[in-house]
Amino acid sequence: MRKPKKYPRRKRAVFSLLLSAGLSASLILGSPAFAEEAAATDTTATGITTNQISGWPQGPGITSEAAVILEDSTGTTLYAKNMDEVLYPGSTVKIMTCLLALENSNLTDEVTMTSTGVSGVTDGGANISAQLDEVFTMEQCLYAIMVASANDIALQVAEHIGGSVDNFVAMMNTRAAQLGCTNTVFTNPTGLPDENQHTTAHDMALIMKAATENPSFSPLASANTYTIPATNVSGGARSLTSKFTMTNNSSDAYYEGCLGGKEGFTEASQSTLVCSAQRNGVTLICVVLKGASGQTDDEAITLLDYGFSNFQLLTLGEDDFSMMSGGQVIVPAGTSEDSLTVQDTPSGDQINRTYFYNGVQVGTAVMEPEQEQDTSVYTNGQANMEAAKAYSQSTSYVPYAVIGGVAFLILLLLFIKMIKIIKS
Repeated sequence: MRKPKKYPRRKRAVFSLLLSAGLSASLILGSPAFAEEAAATDTTATGITTNQISGWPQGPGITSEAAVILEDSTGTTLYAKNMDEVLYPGSTVKIMTCLLALENSNLTDEVTMTSTGVSGVTDGGANISAQLDEVFTMEQCLYAIMVASANDIALQVAEHIGGSVDNFVAMMNTRAAQLGCTNTVFTNPTGLPDENQHTTAHDMALIMKAATENPSFSPLASANTYTIPATNVSGGARSLTSKFTMTNNSSDAYYEGCLGGKEGFTEASQSTLVCSAQRNGVTLICVVLKGASGQTDDEAITLLDYGFSNFQLLTLGEDDFSMMSGGQVIVPAGTSEDSLTVQDTPSGDQINRTYFYNGVQVGTAVMEPEQEQDTSVYTNGQANMEAAKAYSQSTSYVPYAVIGGVAFLILLLLFIKMIKIIKS
C-alpha cells in the first residue's frame, strides 16, 4: 500500500499562508455586507434623496440634520437632505412674520408699543428695549426684526396687523398653507421655543421663496446695520447690528450674491439658517436646519456652490407663439432640451405643460390650446358652387337659342324699315 505523499515542511507553510491570504481577500472584497457597512460609516451622506436621481449631480454630505436647495423661478428642488423631517425653526420664523407684515401693511404705517410688545423685552430673547407708547414706523419695525431679531417688535407687529398675537399666528398658518407648506405649525411670531411649533426644510424654503419675490424684503434681510432715529420716548438713536454673516463682506462666511437671510439658535432647534442668493440670473433658496453652532453658514455656502456650479437654466419655446408664460427649466449643466419629457394637461382655455428630467419636474409653461381651422366659409362656398353647377347641368340650352334667334329677326326687321324711311 502506497503511503500518502508528504510535502516538505517549508512548502506546506508557504502554501497555507497563500491559501489564507486568498480566502481573506475573497471575503473582504466579495462581501456585499462589508461594502454596505463601509458606506454606512459616511453619516453625512444619508438622507440625501436627490442623489438617487439618475443623471443628477451628486450633492455634498453635510452634518446638519436637514437641508434643501430650491431654484426660485421653477420651484425645482436641486438638493434635499431629510427635507420633510419635522424640526424646530428657531428665529427663522421671523421671515414669515416680516412677509405677512409686508403683505398687510405699508412701510409708513405707525406702530405704537403696547404691553404686548413690551413683554418681549423680558422674555429672555433678543429685543431693542422698546418702551410703552413708543412709536415706530413699520419700516423701522421690520428692520428691527430682521437685523436685531427683536422679539418685542415682532410681538407688537403681530398685534398691530392681526388685532392680537393669536389672530396673527392664525394668519401665519393660513399663509403657510397657501404657499404649499404641509408640515408647518406656527404658535408665535418670534421663534421662541414651543414644542408645538415646527416646520421642515422644504416648507421654510417655500416661505423664503415667497419672501424673496417681494421686492421690499431683500433690503431688510440683507442689511448688516440699521439706525432707528430718536422716537417720541427714547432719548437717542438706536444702532442695530446683524449677526447674519453671509451678507457681511468682512466675515469669513460672506457669500457673493447673497440676497439676505435669517439665522437662529435655541436649545431645541439648534442652529438654523435660511437664505437666498443670486448669480448669473439664477436665484437659489437655501435652508439648513438643526446644525451645529457656527457651521450652518459654511454648509449653506457649500450647498449654494453646488447649486450654482452643477445646474443651468434653459429657456424653451422662444419661437413658440402658443406659449403664454413659463418655459424655463433648471437642469444639470450640459443637458439639452432633447433630454426632457413633456406632459400637457388641459385646464379650461389653456394647457398646463410640465417638463421632466428623468422623472423629476424641472419647469412648467402655460400654452394656448391648438385652434381648430374654421371651415364653415369654405364649406358654404363649396356648397354654393356645387348648387350652381348642378343647376347649370340641369338646364337645357334650347330656350336660350330660340330667344336669341327671335331677337335677331326683330332687330333685322327694324334695320330694314329704318333704311326705307331714310330713302323716302
